[in-house]
Amino acid sequence: MTGAAYDFNRATTSLTRKLLSSPKKVTLVRHGLSSWNQESRIQGSSNLSVLTETGVRQAERCREALANIYFDQCFSSPICRAKSTAEVIWQGREGPLVFLDSLEEAHLFFLEGMKNVDARREYPKEYITWREDPANFNVNGVYPLQKIWATASEAWREILYTPGEHFLVITHKSILRALICTALGLSPERFRAIDVNNGGITVFKFNTRGEAMLQSLNMTAHMYSNHIYLN
Repeated sequence: MTGAAYDFNRATTSLTRKLLSSPKKVTLVRHGLSSWNQESRIQGSSNLSVLTETGVRQAERCREALANIYFDQCFSSPICRAKSTAEVIWQGREGPLVFLDSLEEAHLFFLEGMKNVDARREYPKEYITWREDPANFNVNGVYPLQKIWATASEAWREILYTPGEHFLVITHKSILRALICTALGLSPERFRAIDVNNGGITVFKFNTRGEAMLQSLNMTAHMYSNHIYLN
């Protein structure tokens, strides 16, 4: 990691609305390649998609790339593709590995498990809305992005209120987008302005007011080389 500002004021609105005991640093990682990623299926909150051999290797690359960085604790989605990634990355560390329901992926109803090509054919209106106007995608008045914006805010509070100064978080693409956007004060309409690769690493710093500064976004050098990240 390169050098950054020593401190910052009013970077974004506070995610905690109260003072933290110390500044925090949070490293976010998207899970490795899953079976449904490989099959071009819509995953959502389903627990049926599992980490592939390639996904395990990606998780191992993440573990090696982060080996020189100390984390007080690891938080993960309990959904198996993220859970398996977290268990590989956290292997050999002494701190706790905690599973948070607030880190689960967005629920996409009847689209989950469908191949993208089939979803486009069978549910063209809903599929195109999800892909092109996701903030307005809804099923019977339930808006998945509104829900994950709320759960992302909940996840941030759970993480930032935890004693310690540096945390590792393993989760999914849509909730990662929501975590990044909520930290930066962006609305659901900006959802697709952020992309995160399998195994991509994003780093935030937080001051004691709970205001975020994005230090690094979707770092992937470790996917293609023996790159090691430093504090």
